Amino acid sequence: MHSLLAVLSGGLVGFTLGLIGGGGSILATPLLLYVVGLQPHEAIGTGALAVSVNAFANFGGHARAGNVRWRSAVLFAVVGVAGAAIGSYLGKSFDGHRLLFLFAILMIVVGVLMLRRARAAPVRNAQGTAEADETSARNLVLVVLTALAVGALSGFFGIGGGFLIVPGLLFSTGMPMIFAVGSSLLAVGSFGLTTAVTYALSGQVAWLIAGEYIAGGLAGGVLGMMLAVRLAGSKALLTQIFAGIVFIVAFYMLYRNAVVMGLI
Repeated sequence: MHSLLAVLSGGLVGFTLGLIGGGGSILATPLLLYVVGLQPHEAIGTGALAVSVNAFANFGGHARAGNVRWRSAVLFAVVGVAGAAIGSYLGKSFDGHRLLFLFAILMIVVGVLMLRRARAAPVRNAQGTAEADETSARNLVLVVLTALAVGALSGFFGIGGGFLIVPGLLFSTGMPMIFAVGSSLLAVGSFGLTTAVTYALSGQVAWLIAGEYIAGGLAGGVLGMMLAVRLAGSKALLTQIFAGIVFIVAFYMLYRNAVVMGLI
């Protein structure tokens, strides 16, 4: 039964990622926790591994399509891995229920950011400045500081962090959106892998469930991308609906973990 639940949960996350893009992986840990039945730290470690594999798979597609600014992507990923290592180390030593309580607050933030993005008018980006300008001396400090901060958050909560990495790349380099999305996936995969390795060294990754979750996610991602093509004009509405689901899950997590911690 756990195997079926793991495959279906992974499929739901992959489907959502394929359908609406960044932010979908925020449900990876709650599904492993409340549907599959893993313990808090084990759910975070296993979810980080699943997110990493799916991110690298999607990164390959963007790289083949030419949507990656390699120097910016590699710099952000390499620097951010250090932050992810620190964040995941701190997350492991944090009380599981307190960590999930903070995770739920982060989910609310993600939902708000998704709603803002859905309501924003679409902007057609030109090819933008040359990559050499994006990694000029003026921007290097911004890239490094942003990557460290995003990596630390990603490692601490065991998330891919794509919803933070994309704005971080836009802010620090000024690259067009399509390149920020493609380039971000290298960091998402790297951060997730760093977090997963840190948790695995402590025996907090359920390998069989991770494999089943990943398999479901890859299949769901293909279906999500196919449907996204058909529903391109409704993407804003789909994002709003998904943000609403994120809010519901987040408030449930806040309530449940607040009870456990004796806050209510």
